[in-house]
Amino acid sequence: MARKLSLVLAPVGFLLVLHPVVAAASEALQKHHALSLIGTPPYRPDFTHFDWVNPDAPKGGRVRQMAFGTFDSLNPYSIKGNAVAAVPLIYDRLMTSSPDEASTSYGLVAEWVTYPDDFTSATFQLRASARFHDGRPITPEDVIFSLDALKKASPNYAYYYKNVVNAEKVGDHQVKFTFDVSGNRELPLIVGQLVVLPKHFWAAKGTDGEPRDFAKSTLEVPLGSGPYRIKEVDAGRTITFERVKDWWAKDLPVAKGQWNFDEIKFVYFRDPVPGFQAFKVGEIDYWREASAKNWATGYDFDAIKKGAVVKEKIPVVEVAPMQAFAFNLRRPQFQDARVRHAFNLAFNFEWANKNLFYDEYQRVNSYFDNSPLKATGLPEGRELEILDEIRGAVPSEVFTTEWRNPVNAGPDEDGRKHLAQAAKLLAEAGYTVKDGVLTNAAGVQLKVEFLNDQPDFERIILPYMGQLQKLGIKATMRSVDTPQYQGRVDKFDFDVIVRTFRQSESPGNEQRNFWGSAAADKPGSANVIGIKNPTVDTLIDKVILAKDRSELVAATRALDRVLLWNHYVVPQWHSPFQRLAMWNYYARPSKLPSRDPSFLRVWWWDEAKAKRTAELRG
Repeated sequence: MARKLSLVLAPVGFLLVLHPVVAAASEALQKHHALSLIGTPPYRPDFTHFDWVNPDAPKGGRVRQMAFGTFDSLNPYSIKGNAVAAVPLIYDRLMTSSPDEASTSYGLVAEWVTYPDDFTSATFQLRASARFHDGRPITPEDVIFSLDALKKASPNYAYYYKNVVNAEKVGDHQVKFTFDVSGNRELPLIVGQLVVLPKHFWAAKGTDGEPRDFAKSTLEVPLGSGPYRIKEVDAGRTITFERVKDWWAKDLPVAKGQWNFDEIKFVYFRDPVPGFQAFKVGEIDYWREASAKNWATGYDFDAIKKGAVVKEKIPVVEVAPMQAFAFNLRRPQFQDARVRHAFNLAFNFEWANKNLFYDEYQRVNSYFDNSPLKATGLPEGRELEILDEIRGAVPSEVFTTEWRNPVNAGPDEDGRKHLAQAAKLLAEAGYTVKDGVLTNAAGVQLKVEFLNDQPDFERIILPYMGQLQKLGIKATMRSVDTPQYQGRVDKFDFDVIVRTFRQSESPGNEQRNFWGSAAADKPGSANVIGIKNPTVDTLIDKVILAKDRSELVAATRALDRVLLWNHYVVPQWHSPFQRLAMWNYYARPSKLPSRDPSFLRVWWWDEAKAKRTAELRG
């Protein structure tokens, strides 16, 4: 079972290995049609289309899929309001990512980019053909406005683009970004992922006659430039996008064979159970299955038996996200690492995987699991040198013991051994049992409330609470709707939540937002844990300013090891597959992108299949 993820912002990575691919603009600066943080972009400037698309894919048809919760805003870039799903479909970026490559982008609005050897700036050439949906050209002024507006509207973007101190027009179709550091090789790429907003739209008055404010929530339909526009909105219930048939970028190599559906509709449900029922009767067309139990037991309905609904497990190659029970260190009961460690000892993953998940999952053992960035064994080489610089300020186990999750197997399947270890740690932290509840010397009981907004997570949290209660911890759960949940998380008003921290193969600036001290007190930031650790800040800077790939790997492993030994989370699980089910209306390329099935981006409506499925449905 995986938590829902933001469609707005994801880490893009680090360590730029930029390949000169176009004739030099001068002896010093070369034009690049693509940027890669790892290796050389495989597609040359004259490529015609990606090899994971069908360039001749037909356009047409529709897809309806579920969205969880509700929404009251069409502005996903502000922390105010509860943003609707997939609004980024209407916007283009300077460059577009490749779901088949790690940390690689190709020019979209930007035709090419240049940068100096010290990486203190990046200059983008905008395509003269780039247009917003109202026909007005995309200009350097729009790009400059976008950077400023995003940094002001969201602490996530403020931290992400912290080192971008200026943007200026340097030609009719050129914009230059200046950075306040040298040697940060990721900055050209993360600036390339900037979403381009229409300045003229946001500078004008809205339909209510009042000046528009990008930092606020709104239900006014925004102007975009991307492959889709918003067609219809039923606030809190549905949003429908329609394909822009004259999209300015439709014939570019980076867009060919993509965004093929004429209509994409998201239908909101506050509970996935009625959402799945809607899928079973054909009111929803596409379903990404998050529940291992439902995948194993929920697909015995008539449409499956007839072949009208098909299901598929598609392998994905990615850094396994750290999905976890995340502590709020702003709460006094979680400030002692021994208490946090005891919580991990009490979580019986093996029991949950066997009894709840049908052995579908693997335990997450790193913030960068399933990648070379994961800390393994004991530190050595350059990683050890980095850690030696902060020796004495990190847990001693960092140097002496390989970090591992507790494993409950064999004779100890019920986890009694680990519960005994947890009880010992809690006693060392000053807790004794009084009236059945762990209490410290000041008479304060050890309590925890799990804040939850997904009903299907209750069956996971409740057994865990039972284990904690065996230790004398007073554990409760509060289930709330999504707007309440998001509001409390943004204000850090919780004890423990389930949180997913997604990483790339090339971590960088986003680490400040995840773990940096400066983000801990910024409402709406990704540092929900509230980490304020100078050694973590030091390691983040080591990652961001790494001069080459080997330095980046060493610094990331050191960061991983220190985060793990501070027991900031109780790691949960991940799957190497995506589980998809859909009404049999769709076709896909023979080769899918390796890192994501990219259903909305590369699949298409198959008229012959749709006709046969309609006949099967009767």
